[in-house]
Amino acid sequence: MRFLTFTSALALVAASPALADPVFHRIASFATPMNMAEGEDKSRPTSAEIITATEDGMTLIYSDSPLGVIGLIDITDPKAPKALGNVDVGGEPTTAQEIDGKVYVGVNTSESYTAPSGKLVTVDLATKAVVAECDLGGQPDSVARAKDGSFIAVAIENERDEDAGDGGLPQMPAGFVVKLPVKDGALDCAALQKIEMTGLAEIGAEDPEPEYVDVNEAGEIVVTLQENNHVVIIGADGAVASHFSAGAADLEGVDTKKDGALRFTGKMEGALREPDGVQWLGNDRIITANEGDWNGGARGWTVFNRDGSVAHENGAGLERAIAAIGHYPDHRNKKGIEPESIEIATFGDKPMAFVASERSSIIGVYDITDPAAPALTQLLPSGISPEGLVAIPSRNLFVSANEVDLIEDGGVRAHVMIYEASDAQAAYPMISSEGTEELLGWGALSGLAADPAEAGKLYAVSDSVYGAEPAIYTIDAKAKPAKITAKTIITRGGDAAQKLDLEGIAVDGEGGFWLASEGRSDRLIPHAIYHVDAEGAIKKEIPFPAELLAVETRFGAEGIAMQGKTLWIAMQREWKDDPKGMVKLLAYDTEEETWGAVHYPLETPAEGRWMGLSEITIDGEFAYLIERDNGTGSAAAVKTLTRVALADLKPAALGGELPVVKKELVRDLIPDLAVLNGYTAEKVEGFAIDAAGEGWVVTDNDGVDDSSGETLFWSVGTMR
Repeated sequence: MRFLTFTSALALVAASPALADPVFHRIASFATPMNMAEGEDKSRPTSAEIITATEDGMTLIYSDSPLGVIGLIDITDPKAPKALGNVDVGGEPTTAQEIDGKVYVGVNTSESYTAPSGKLVTVDLATKAVVAECDLGGQPDSVARAKDGSFIAVAIENERDEDAGDGGLPQMPAGFVVKLPVKDGALDCAALQKIEMTGLAEIGAEDPEPEYVDVNEAGEIVVTLQENNHVVIIGADGAVASHFSAGAADLEGVDTKKDGALRFTGKMEGALREPDGVQWLGNDRIITANEGDWNGGARGWTVFNRDGSVAHENGAGLERAIAAIGHYPDHRNKKGIEPESIEIATFGDKPMAFVASERSSIIGVYDITDPAAPALTQLLPSGISPEGLVAIPSRNLFVSANEVDLIEDGGVRAHVMIYEASDAQAAYPMISSEGTEELLGWGALSGLAADPAEAGKLYAVSDSVYGAEPAIYTIDAKAKPAKITAKTIITRGGDAAQKLDLEGIAVDGEGGFWLASEGRSDRLIPHAIYHVDAEGAIKKEIPFPAELLAVETRFGAEGIAMQGKTLWIAMQREWKDDPKGMVKLLAYDTEEETWGAVHYPLETPAEGRWMGLSEITIDGEFAYLIERDNGTGSAAAVKTLTRVALADLKPAALGGELPVVKKELVRDLIPDLAVLNGYTAEKVEGFAIDAAGEGWVVTDNDGVDDSSGETLFWSVGTMR
């Protein structure tokens, strides 16, 4: 673990403590820069890593190691969280725990991996001041508190340097666990108990790296040694009571290659669990989130009996469920979804487990009434890389802290996400392939088209994220959630076609499709359009003309639509021959095989942003387009559906002055993008009008790469 006005029907029902089958909905998101003081440089990196709540459930406390602070959030009204500011703790905070108005924070002050150091800092919540410090003798990771508030336990990881040698063990000094009594509202530093972990694990016995600790009702501490693939139980007396290997899992139906294709047919035998987060389930069972950070790959979570026997192994279950909703991180290769943290709580009379997948940005919610047979009840969308979780069942709340901050890329900031339990229908996922005979992996939906005969039947394409297996997806939009029912691979000569960056799709009226590939010359991906048959076989490739390629930029075709014998292609941004703020709508006459274009006027982007087109659809007397900026979260300003009268689409020859069309605003899509109470997505990429005249919109989740992976799919109602 690195501490580093559509959808009003989705309004949340007030929470009730008596809920028998709680369903969680995100009700608010809090960006961590909101906690920075007025005048402070908000372009500095920040983060929300490990999170806890005060005993009354009214304040959230998260660690922010880039800023060297703990952040405080007032959730008296959880739907309107308020910034309470940051508290400087004099180093990199890892985890915080509150007892009776005092917050105990593990702080890493290490000069290097070979000279680790740290302290446990006490912060008075009332004054927001550091009032005491205890030297810990090493680099702290996880901090836990006794249920009765009588002591604090700290995992002193003394973590390895992943760039040293082969990045493995041993790398001294060894880690250990610290137990500190809390007496009369203060830490008793003089009574610090150091509990050695050496000599226990089969892997790297001389160099244990304690990762995560938790304390049960009996005052026993469980600790994971992640890289050592080991679990240790420390008795209430502070001595090691027992320990066992976390073992390995055999997996079936997993994707084992980082190859730009989603194929869940592989096997992994003997995948080490390498557990990260751990929680007691009562006093007799232990649940681990198996991240597999070093040599592991088990990618699931496990229920152990306290003697080390396995009561339940999730295996690839969570990963496959995540793949069905488009969140599988293919770029992680053998690591898979990397479950990082876990939280156990009882809502009403329902014991539940929350398992956070760091790499897919999803939290699996399980009913663990029977710990030997947990039932997946929900998949919650989170921010990017959920690191910390906290449940507040007394208020029917659940919270995630999401560590990734993309300020350097002009992207979304780190967030804390707040969820509430109710009896309303789950709002997410909005689209899924769950229930198909074979698991259909998908993601990065970048264009939509409608079946001309069947209402609610749509087709989508995925972009270059899955370039090794470009595909057309068939969607039943009337299902709830919408269902991907089929996946058709685009082929060339019988093999999956390469060098495609599909961004647009249109039906050809003859059972086949026209596809637009954005192109990128530095990656040898041509700017072109393709005609494929119903089986996805490429029948014809039409490259852009030489006079157009002579002025190319990276940002090419983003949508395609058919008007009679003419194909219209929406270009994303200006090319070298376009006036600033003007982008081409290309026209290709399929009979005459000639090219022309018109200019579409873009809105003016905010400073540091760009504006472009993402889609074109033709229906009735209009061409509909998606126009958007590249802003995400609070930086998102323009996400619109516009239209142009077909009568104005009169292309002129390339190379000369082009006519400028007049656009009309149809819908501001930003309110629609706020329906899940997360941050505003950047890439609204697909729009289609089905056979019944209903408009459908989809976002591109970037294949969960520097993205939360959320795909929003919704109807904007009748368009005719």
